Amino acid sequence: MPLIIPKEIPAYKILGKNAFVISKEKAFHQDIRPLEVLVLNLMPLKIETENQIFSLLANSPLQVNITLISTKSYIGKNTLQSHLERFYINFAEVSNKKFDGAIVTGAPIEHLNYEDVTYFDELINIMDYLRVNCTSTMYLCWGAMAGLYHFHKINKISLDKKLFGVFNHKSINDDLLLSGIDEIVKIPHSRHSGVDEIAIRQNKDLKVLLNGEISGASVLKDSKDIFILGHPEYAKYTLLNEYQRDLDKGFKIDLPKDYLDSNNEPIFSWRSSASVLFANWLNFYVYQETPFKLND
Repeated sequence: MPLIIPKEIPAYKILGKNAFVISKEKAFHQDIRPLEVLVLNLMPLKIETENQIFSLLANSPLQVNITLISTKSYIGKNTLQSHLERFYINFAEVSNKKFDGAIVTGAPIEHLNYEDVTYFDELINIMDYLRVNCTSTMYLCWGAMAGLYHFHKINKISLDKKLFGVFNHKSINDDLLLSGIDEIVKIPHSRHSGVDEIAIRQNKDLKVLLNGEISGASVLKDSKDIFILGHPEYAKYTLLNEYQRDLDKGFKIDLPKDYLDSNNEPIFSWRSSASVLFANWLNFYVYQETPFKLND
């Protein structure tokens, strides 16, 4: 079954070429209850992030209805206000609803202490709401760090050098999230911070699923939620665009590790693993666990 998004959103035309999407009007006539998935998009390039996440949800055998929200306490300047007004709503508009699943994206604000983030109080309210009113939430990159900090008191730690590139990971615990995945799992990382690995291992409520020799604990779970410290949703050229962005800003940055071929062209080596992670989360953590009637 397809992903349900408005015909007018940019992702509809893009994904229609290689993924299963239908309009809300067509979905209305199908005799099936779609999964209700909330996406809190904290990334500055919101349309790009929409396309990335939607493409990974779109080929599931499940019908998925997407609700996009953004923070009210901070409005980014990198996305047209008309786009935000047309496709996004504020948290207050859904705070009395329940959702089958939710995704909280990363944000390029690792240099800030959590309490110094303009919208952190609002984010805490949203995370607490999701904990009670959502079957399972997937947190990505900075979103995962914020979730681990809020729910499990795991502090983030500044890295000596930016972790930037595509890194290998191995499974260290069996879990349905990893069903059908390769023994070596490639995940892009683009971050200046890590997490307290010792505290993670000592926390009995957390289970590390994928660990990288360089990137460390990268995919974790607790009783209901998934925390991914990388960016499996990234498209083929995202790391290259970030590299060029940082160069243009005058930052000192190395080429992304294990990402480019001999002609300096990106190799899209993580797509299949990302698809498995998202599909397994949607199936095993959301669809198999959620009640048919959400209010139940």
